[in-house]
Amino acid sequence: MPELPEVETTRRKLLPLFVGKRLLQLEHRDPRRYRHTERAAGQRVEGIRRRGKFLLFALTEGWEMVVHLGMTGGFRLERSPHTRVAFQLEDREIFFHDPRRFGRIWVVRRGDYQEIPLLLQLGPEPLSEDFRFHEFWLGLKGSQKPLKALLLEQRLAAGVGNIYADEALFKARLSPFRRGRELTEAEAQRLFAALKKVLAEAILLGGSTLSDRTYQQPDGLPGSFQMRHAVYGRTGLPCPVCGTPIAKRVVAGRGTHFCPRCQGF
Repeated sequence: MPELPEVETTRRKLLPLFVGKRLLQLEHRDPRRYRHTERAAGQRVEGIRRRGKFLLFALTEGWEMVVHLGMTGGFRLERSPHTRVAFQLEDREIFFHDPRRFGRIWVVRRGDYQEIPLLLQLGPEPLSEDFRFHEFWLGLKGSQKPLKALLLEQRLAAGVGNIYADEALFKARLSPFRRGRELTEAEAQRLFAALKKVLAEAILLGGSTLSDRTYQQPDGLPGSFQMRHAVYGRTGLPCPVCGTPIAKRVVAGRGTHFCPRCQGF
């Protein structure tokens, strides 16, 4: 699933394509997944921001188009066999491509997210001033859940998913199985800093494009942060720090990659 770096990269690439342009029509055949899109017809796009893994298109007349890429969704400049939505703008068409059909689009009154409960439950943006250590540590100390599960919940930091949780925990030298309440303040500081560093670096490199090439930037370019993965997707390969084979187990239903030596096993 595209995570914060991939969604932020997508947002930045879409800005010059959408902002200031009028949406003439959204063409699709699935009103259950793409809801109330007729409300966007004729509206001009005033801006695009990101909240966690959601893209929020500010439209004129108080409307907002909310896009979640799901597991395999992304924007493309050309139609493909997996095109699900065609955005007809004044000067071009842009396409929403989604092989597995988990992506969603809603057009709602700006800020009215009652139809999108996950958006209302998100924690702070980890690269914003709202991401403060004191609140982060309190969230950790108040939970008996494993660190990996806590990061995936989106309440400590919005937009972190499987890839960047694994990479941040490795950088912080913390086991994904440690309970939040077990961390010392110094360990929590390491994780807080690691999250910000890993996410910022991944954005600079356009996110991670894995072997299935599901995620691509709208212009077709791949991300390149996968070349710097220390643990994610590297099961059995040597740890870049100590040489111990990277292990994989399941935490919170997700495959979790870690170094048994560097991360406390």
